[in-house]
Amino acid sequence: MPDPVSRARKKFSWQRTDGRSMQKLARNRVRKLEVAALAEGPARARILAVDDDERNLLAISEVLATIGEVICAQSGEEALRFLLKEEFAVILLDVLMPGLDGYETAALIRQREQSKRTPIIFLTAINKEDAHMLRGYDAGAVDYVFKPFDPIMLRSKVAVFVELHEKTLEIQRKAEVEQGLLAQALQAHKDKLQAERALRSAEQRQDAILNSLPVCFHARAAEPPFAARFVTEGVERLTGFAPEYLTSDPEFGLSRVHPDDLPRLREALLAAKTTGSYTCEFRWQCANGEYRIFLDQGVMSDGLDGREPEIIGTLLDITERRGLEDQLLQSQRIDAIGKLTGGLAHDFNNLLAAILSGLGLLERRATLDDQAQQVLDLTRRSAKQGADLVARMLAFSRRQTLKPEAVRLAALNDTMNGLVAPVLGGLIRFDWQIDDTIWPVHVDAGQLELALMNLVFNARDAMPSGGTITVHAQNRSIGTPTEDIPPGDYVMIAVKDTGSGIPPDLVAKVVEPFFTTKPVGKGTGLGLSTVYGFMKQSGGTLRIESVVNRGTTMQLWLPRSTEQPVDPVVEPDIERAFADAGMEHPSILLIDDSHVLRQLTAESLRQRGFEVTCAGGGAEALAMMERTPDEFDVIITDFAMPLVSGVDVIRFARNLRSDWPAVMITGYADAREIADRPADVPLLGKPFRDEDLFEAIFLAIENAAPQRIKTG
Repeated sequence: MPDPVSRARKKFSWQRTDGRSMQKLARNRVRKLEVAALAEGPARARILAVDDDERNLLAISEVLATIGEVICAQSGEEALRFLLKEEFAVILLDVLMPGLDGYETAALIRQREQSKRTPIIFLTAINKEDAHMLRGYDAGAVDYVFKPFDPIMLRSKVAVFVELHEKTLEIQRKAEVEQGLLAQALQAHKDKLQAERALRSAEQRQDAILNSLPVCFHARAAEPPFAARFVTEGVERLTGFAPEYLTSDPEFGLSRVHPDDLPRLREALLAAKTTGSYTCEFRWQCANGEYRIFLDQGVMSDGLDGREPEIIGTLLDITERRGLEDQLLQSQRIDAIGKLTGGLAHDFNNLLAAILSGLGLLERRATLDDQAQQVLDLTRRSAKQGADLVARMLAFSRRQTLKPEAVRLAALNDTMNGLVAPVLGGLIRFDWQIDDTIWPVHVDAGQLELALMNLVFNARDAMPSGGTITVHAQNRSIGTPTEDIPPGDYVMIAVKDTGSGIPPDLVAKVVEPFFTTKPVGKGTGLGLSTVYGFMKQSGGTLRIESVVNRGTTMQLWLPRSTEQPVDPVVEPDIERAFADAGMEHPSILLIDDSHVLRQLTAESLRQRGFEVTCAGGGAEALAMMERTPDEFDVIITDFAMPLVSGVDVIRFARNLRSDWPAVMITGYADAREIADRPADVPLLGKPFRDEDLFEAIFLAIENAAPQRIKTG
């Protein structure tokens, strides 16, 4: 805001009054204001003078210049604006003004919290009647000054309020200082109490932490047998022995170190004399006979007061840490092998899909005699066996495409008995004990049957002299998370045998791929690993309990289904479905980076009456769709392709036509990537039957707008 000197220069540089130059008066007024400002400093009280006559404002400024800083306003509106920004000791307010008069301005001043207690002195030249004065006092005035005013009287009246304002401010400043000092004293006392309380709390917390940690502190001699001189009470929680056991017998500490680790510990302790410190990890036999793994770390301490040097250190129980690290390494090893097998499975799926498609074309085109038909059937059977092996590899790597649904386990009784009975023989009894009290589970029914078959065959091989295989289930609710399963409702399916069992050192290895205890040629080593991968992909887990010479129990934990099972759907006749819908065979854009599989699939579709255009990759397909978006009715695309994936192809197509029907085929795919595809796009796994492909095409058309498809 401009200072009084600047305002004086601006307002009075050109006006004249009573025949004298207003410019000269303004210069004199500016000089006086400059002298007063330099003499009194910036803390002067402010006086607000409100008058529509600039001459009156100039006179008031001259009279009151020695009392305070005079701020001039020429209207009620301007005065109110000043009051919003600054605080004044007193307000001189003219009664008669254009716009807001003095009474209205005073009423507004009294309504504002910031200015309602500021003294108001009315200035008037004509309204000297009692009625007018009473109205002024009622509006909030504390005094009247009549024009033409006596300078001495005006100065004395204003000085009283200015002095009162300054004393009020001084009292407020002193009160604030005293309040600040009191607050500082209280805060200092509070900080002292808090510091004392924090110190006590820290001491208690430190004691609690030391008592809860799997660690103890010790001091021992620097010479063999490194006798313990001091041990904290935490050692009893770690080992089961009180400190007195270690300090009373010099040989006790080293006597319970595992024989294989003792030489390494002795060497580390002896080396501490030259290196100044040591670190050693060893197994130590606790009071319960169990060996725990300890990390012993310490430094050499020079003897004080003539005492011998000693080793001061800590003993930390790292048994659980080592166990978790071993589990992590096992998991990383299995994950790495899973990625490798998943990649191999993808390439094998393309080869097998091409072989099966080619066999189908040969069978439809050529007339085969019995011998040729037999050769073709044997070849197809071998290819399907290869597809089953690939499915196991995908199950282990958790990249198989699952179709989970609500499954009632009791309904699998007839299916499992029909599948198992022919291969068990007469020495092994199969006992299915699952009834309708068991919750439905959320799982791929076909893959669950294969998993159970794998477990039953393993149980059979573990009982060469005969026995019983029992399958039962229990409803379980997990409240707290465990290492292998989150909280929730589960069904635990147990496959139990009375066979030879699994040695403890092999239990963790049997789920590794290609690990088998069977003779060469009797197993692939993928059975349990595929079951384990299938359980993990289904949101559950596989647990193994085994006792040598007594039997093994394989536990399948599957999540409970929130839905009820539905009746099985009869596979539709796709040719009839197209006919019933009044559709001609649609034109198809087929996209696959495998040349052989693409050509064989296209030929199969053409033999069924479809018009097929092929693209060797996603980029080529995008160019074709952009040039002629209305030429193709249905898109069939591979998922995994270089540069542009199948999901990218479908997204581009849907930008051109939002209802464009599409089918995706895949050898394998990460579940999260598959989930990115639109919900109305059917997913078909390789190798696939021609009927499965035709059904997927029909489903894609049904999901899209029918008017976009050519009808007959």
